Amino acid sequence: MNIPELEAKHGTGVYPKREVVIVRGLGAHVWDAEGNEYIDCAGGHGVAALGHSNPYVAAAIREQAGILITCPEIFHNDKRAQLMEKLATITPLGLDRFFLCNSGAEAVEAAFKFARMATGKPGIIATRNGFHGRTFGALSATWEPEYREPFAPLVPGFAHIPYDDLPAAEEAMGEDTAAVIVEIVQGEGGVRPGSPEYFQGLQRLCQEKGVLLIVDEVQTGFGRTGRMFACEHYSLAPDMLCMGKSIAGGVPMAALALGPRVQNIQPMSHGSTFGGNPLACAASLAAIQYMEDYDLPKRAEELGNYLLGRLEALNLRIIREVRGLGLMVGLELRQRVTPYLRALMDKRVLALPAGRLVLRLLPPLVIEKEDLDRVVEAIEEVLTA
Repeated sequence: MNIPELEAKHGTGVYPKREVVIVRGLGAHVWDAEGNEYIDCAGGHGVAALGHSNPYVAAAIREQAGILITCPEIFHNDKRAQLMEKLATITPLGLDRFFLCNSGAEAVEAAFKFARMATGKPGIIATRNGFHGRTFGALSATWEPEYREPFAPLVPGFAHIPYDDLPAAEEAMGEDTAAVIVEIVQGEGGVRPGSPEYFQGLQRLCQEKGVLLIVDEVQTGFGRTGRMFACEHYSLAPDMLCMGKSIAGGVPMAALALGPRVQNIQPMSHGSTFGGNPLACAASLAAIQYMEDYDLPKRAEELGNYLLGRLEALNLRIIREVRGLGLMVGLELRQRVTPYLRALMDKRVLALPAGRLVLRLLPPLVIEKEDLDRVVEAIEEVLTA
């Protein structure tokens, strides 16, 4: 069986494929069909925060699969109730209601619908270089023209302003503005953290002007940046929080958390067939338990500081800047990143781009320091070759 040929024959072609067939994973390592081992710093685009084949999650899935896999939200369910109760204890203060769904883009779509319903206003403000997903509403908030232009016209009512620019945000807010959506660290936009002054000022402006603040933590949530949620670095209390990726240890799941200013949500105004299914909820409960038992946010903070320090010490001319928060790290290069990603694969390290110039590292939070040393050594070798 030629796996690349089969995928090329039956796939749509929307995904650019790398010349490797991944068949197994454990912790921060994956293996290809030929038995070669890689350090995984792509981490399923941030999904594999707990590592591959996490024992808590695998056990929870096995047990729940033998009890009940699916149960729509028109009925109550024990695992769903337990998960929502748990989420209310780990999300920022005031976020105690949840819409459960299947992907980060779905959480973003729900946030836009609820913002318009709660405020009666159509306007959504997003930021330049922000990324929020590829469905029509989420894509309308995403900045990258390459993603947007083939599908125009998109959903009306969206505007883009400079990131980390408080005066621009204040000027953009008008009588028709329902919400502002922002990432704490822009992921696809180049791994760019915003400033504390920006986020705290943005929260104040939203409260003063009756605008809802939506924080997109699909990539930064669940320990990635050194806190359970990145907005905790800045003591933010958003009106809505979008979650996904590592929420369930690799099982497709996402959630939108709602605060007290989000009211007037009408029955049957939104829904999801698979959202809140018991299998995903059981996996999420196990994933969160593992994060807490092994204090993965603290581990991400410590290892992230170590990794940033090692990369900054390289002091190579080709590196324009090293930046990040926790184990969400980007190296902005002076040349296109794609050839270096392929060279890293030859060194048995998997990494991601973030735009054309940024090499992005999203390793599992369970990665060992020795693996990070090997990653830094491989990066130095390919950048000096």
